Amino acid sequence: MKTVRRLLYRDISASVMFVALAFLSLFYFFDFVDGLDNVGDQGPWSAVRAAALEVPGHFYELFPIAVLIGTIYSLSRMAQSSEFTILRTGGLGPGRALGLLAVLGAAFGLLTFVVGDFVAPVSERQAVVHKAQARGGQQLVGGGAWLKERRSTSAGERSYSVSVGGATAGGALLWIRIFEFDGDGRLLSRTEAGEGRVSADGVWTLANAEVANWPSARSPGTPEVQIRREATLAWPSTLTAEVVAAAVLPLSTMTTAELWRYSAHLSDQEQAAQRYEIRFWKKALYPLACLVMVALALPFAYMHARAGSVSFKVFGGIMLGISFVLLNNLAGHIGVLSSWTPWVVAATPSLIYLLLSLAAFAWLVRYR
Repeated sequence: MKTVRRLLYRDISASVMFVALAFLSLFYFFDFVDGLDNVGDQGPWSAVRAAALEVPGHFYELFPIAVLIGTIYSLSRMAQSSEFTILRTGGLGPGRALGLLAVLGAAFGLLTFVVGDFVAPVSERQAVVHKAQARGGQQLVGGGAWLKERRSTSAGERSYSVSVGGATAGGALLWIRIFEFDGDGRLLSRTEAGEGRVSADGVWTLANAEVANWPSARSPGTPEVQIRREATLAWPSTLTAEVVAAAVLPLSTMTTAELWRYSAHLSDQEQAAQRYEIRFWKKALYPLACLVMVALALPFAYMHARAGSVSFKVFGGIMLGISFVLLNNLAGHIGVLSSWTPWVVAATPSLIYLLLSLAAFAWLVRYR
C-alpha cells in the first residue's frame, strides 16, 4: 500500500502544482499588464513587484480549482493507460481509494489555509501600500469607513459615530470626524482632524483638531456652540488599530481571526455584520473545498477510456471548477440580500458538490 500511496500522491501532486503554476503565471501576466498604467516614477519594476505581491492571493483563490483539474488529469491518464485498473485488480477498492485521496485533499486544504491566513493577507496589505506609494503616497484604495462605539460614562450613555475618509501608505488616517451623542440621540460634540493615528491600546492621536461642543438641553446657561482648537488631541477609544484597519483596508487583507473579531465588534455595536460573518465562514470553510475537489475528481478514474479522452475530461473538470466558483460567489451575494444564516450560505456550495461527487462515484462503482 505504501507503493500505491507514493505513486498516487507523487503523480497527483505534480499535476496539481503544474496546473497551479500555469494559473499563477497567467494571472501574474494580467496583473503586470494592468499595473503598467500606474507605475508612476518607479518604472516597470513597480508593476513587477505589485504583480508578485498579488500571487499569494491568487494562489489561495485558485488552488482548489487547480486541485480539481490536476487530480482529474492524473486519474484520467492513469485510467487511460490502465494503471488504475491494475491498481484496482491489486486490491485498491473504492473505499480505500477514497480514503487515500481524502488524506491528500486534507493536505492540500492545510496548504490552502496556511497561504490564505498567513501569507496572502500580509502580501495583500503590502500590495495596497505599494500601489499607494506608486501613486505618490496618496490615499489607499477603498480607504473610507464609518465606525461606531458605545460607552457608559458617569454622565450617562454615550455613542460615537466616527468617519475616516481615507488612509495613507504610512498608516495615518485622513479626514477624521467624530460625532458624540447622548443617550437620547442629541448631538453633543463634533471633532474634526485632518490626520490622526491609532495606537495599539486604542488611543487616537489627532493632529490640528477642532472640537465643537453643542449646548445640552440640561444646561440652558450655555446657549452658544463652543469651538476650540488643539494642535494635538488624544481621544481614548475602544476602536483599536485592528478594528480600524479591518474597516479601512480591503476584505482580502483580513485573516480568519480578524474577520471574526470585526464581525463580533459590529454585532456588539448593533451594526450590520452579516457580510463579514459570511466572509468569515467562507474563509474558514474554503480549505475544505480541496476535499470536495478530490472527491469530484475520483469518479473520472472509474470511467472507461472510451468514455472520452483525457483532454475532454480535463475540460469537464474546468467547467466543474468554474461552476463551483460561480455558485460559491452567487451564494454569498444571495445570502446577504436574503439574510440567510452565514454558515449555511458558506457551506451549501461545497456540500452540494460533495453530494454530487459521492453520488456519481457510487453509481460508477456499482454499475460501471
